[in-house]
Amino acid sequence: MHEAPQVPNYGSRGNGLMLKAGMCIAIEPMITMGDRKIWLMPDKWTIITRDGKPAAHFEHTIAITENGPEILSSFEEIENIEGHLY
Repeated sequence: MHEAPQVPNYGSRGNGLMLKAGMCIAIEPMITMGDRKIWLMPDKWTIITRDGKPAAHFEHTIAITENGPEILSSFEEIENIEGHLY
């Protein structure tokens, strides 16, 4: 789920958009084994690392409510494979 506004995952503390109740944002870190530099592939969707080292990308969807943030996504299915917590 992606809605406006887009909130970049970089910047300087104290600058940028103020989160308000009613917003729904996706937090999408990319963890790389090498350099942080990336390439956007011609399909305009696929991202690869410039140095070719492995990377992982995951996402959490968060609703900003009057009572604070609420995480809407879950890794429960991944963590609980065949009854084992990994």
